[in-house]
Amino acid sequence: MKDFKSLTAWSRAHELTLKVYGVTKNFPRDEAFGLTSQLRRACASIPANIAEGCGRSGDAELARFLTFASGSASEVEYHLLLAHDLNYLSQSDYGKLNGEVNELKRMLTAFIRKLKANS
Repeated sequence: MKDFKSLTAWSRAHELTLKVYGVTKNFPRDEAFGLTSQLRRACASIPANIAEGCGRSGDAELARFLTFASGSASEVEYHLLLAHDLNYLSQSDYGKLNGEVNELKRMLTAFIRKLKANS
């Protein structure tokens, strides 16, 4: 069992989630149960899956949950693009958040590879 709070990937995912919650406050009210909710849930799923994987037994289980987290990160990447194309996100916010989610995806991929190489 690993302490998820000590992982850089979890910390970055948590920070990204806080930022996404912040920018989605400005989305149109009629998106509250649509894009706002989808984006927030997908983003919160990233650190949640990292945390759950850390609570499981062994590196294979952790790698499996990191894969789920990576899938959620791809979902966030798309939702950010959609929000930008709908003019809900400025170019600046989109650029920053998209860069962060892509960096997070790279981190998760490297972590998964490392865990699989060690098994």
